[in-house]
Amino acid sequence: MTVPATAAGGEDFDQLGRDAVYRAMFTRRDVRSHFVSDDLDDRVLARLLTAAHHAPSVGYMQPWNFIVIRDAERRRQVRDLFLAAREQELPAMEEERRALYRKLKLEGICESALNLCITCDRQRSQNSPLGRWHNPEMDLYSTVCAVQNFWLAARAEGVGVGWVSIIETQALKRLLSIPEHVTPIAYLCVGRVSEFAPKPDLEAHGWGRRLPLPELVMSEIFCGAGEAPLKSAIVRLGAEDRRKP
Repeated sequence: MTVPATAAGGEDFDQLGRDAVYRAMFTRRDVRSHFVSDDLDDRVLARLLTAAHHAPSVGYMQPWNFIVIRDAERRRQVRDLFLAAREQELPAMEEERRALYRKLKLEGICESALNLCITCDRQRSQNSPLGRWHNPEMDLYSTVCAVQNFWLAARAEGVGVGWVSIIETQALKRLLSIPEHVTPIAYLCVGRVSEFAPKPDLEAHGWGRRLPLPELVMSEIFCGAGEAPLKSAIVRLGAEDRRKP
């Protein structure tokens, strides 16, 4: 993959470039439906995996691996794991919440073009513990950065991605023959979609809402009063976005 000269030379993005980056972030969706049946071109998938592989990692450990899953029967088995895990979650919910949970479409395991399991090899950086001596979980966090790189690049390519987190980890490891020292981080449904929803599904269906950013910005210490000018700028930006067509 050729790196644009502006990126290699350290120059700033132009306005179109900045707009494209923010658009990918703000219109990224956790896709559970609207997958179309055609396969995903290997060249596109290669670009997405390359983007994931260029994620930041603490100590340059690069702890990730990518398991591409196309086999229909294996995917059906993964979906069975999802269905079993979903049923196990229901008793912990209040009745109204449980009813909504049952209505939600939470995966596209069999409908998507392919599945991707992104894992973290927890032994990869044993001989170079830079950044992990006091924080050994940094390899896990680094792998999440690879997931996000993949997801944002996919949105820019018009490819939908859905993260299926409702799966029992050990059962998934057995099904995919994942070694004990390797941890599955994300199980993703990947494929072309007919549309991207204007809002996240869970927000559109009333499961949750986006928290107000000014309430989450603090100054100097946790729960320290946020900087008033910064909060005002955030509020103004939000108002401007709401006025856009």
